[in-house]
Amino acid sequence: MLKIKNLTKRYGEKIAVNNISLEVESGQITAFIGHNGAGKTTTLKAIAGILDFDEGEIFVDGKNVKTQPLEAKNVIGYLPDNPDLYDNLKAIDYLNFIADVFKVDKSTREERIKTYGERLKIYGDLGAPIGTYSHGMKQKLAILGLLVHKPKLYLFDEPFVGLDPLTSHELKLIMQEECKNGSAFFYSTHVLEVAEKLCTNVVIIKDGKIVGQGEMEKVTKDESLENVFLELEKTDEKHN
Repeated sequence: MLKIKNLTKRYGEKIAVNNISLEVESGQITAFIGHNGAGKTTTLKAIAGILDFDEGEIFVDGKNVKTQPLEAKNVIGYLPDNPDLYDNLKAIDYLNFIADVFKVDKSTREERIKTYGERLKIYGDLGAPIGTYSHGMKQKLAILGLLVHKPKLYLFDEPFVGLDPLTSHELKLIMQEECKNGSAFFYSTHVLEVAEKLCTNVVIIKDGKIVGQGEMEKVTKDESLENVFLELEKTDEKHN
């Protein structure tokens, strides 16, 4: 579903992402972990096609994000860490706008908005302007906007930040359901305990370089993900 080959992104002389390669298959939930400034958000934005990169290739469902941008974006759902929504719009108008962009028919969008709106505890508030929403409510609305068009690849940047425990639990269930239907998730997080329980795979990045990746059980073995992450950080420091 997602294939990255030798991706490099520079900001002037600083190399934010340094020649990384990885793959995420359909049905996988892959955690993307690393310290602040490690290159996670830069990588996610490059995949989503909203940030250009210097070297390498990115394919989503076989589509090259540089040479086939519209085809690639049509199967991507991107949730940033702080969604910027249209405050003057009513939430339901925003959802219908998203549905129009992705050509979701009337009956399908209505069914999805009701089903997932109720599950995310936001359905009764969709008539209100987005500007009246709290951060957590905006997070729910952004997630609901993705579920309206059901992308093949979900890109999440800290998706659980701002969500209450009940909604966080429901989102985890939805992620697992979507994977069973053939979608894939690639998401950054600092909450390693959740990632270890939820994810099938993990990619660990430090200073723009991947220092560990693979199936969660094989990467962690008999240790916690936190311990593995800390050990890789220390090991990599010794080699520098």
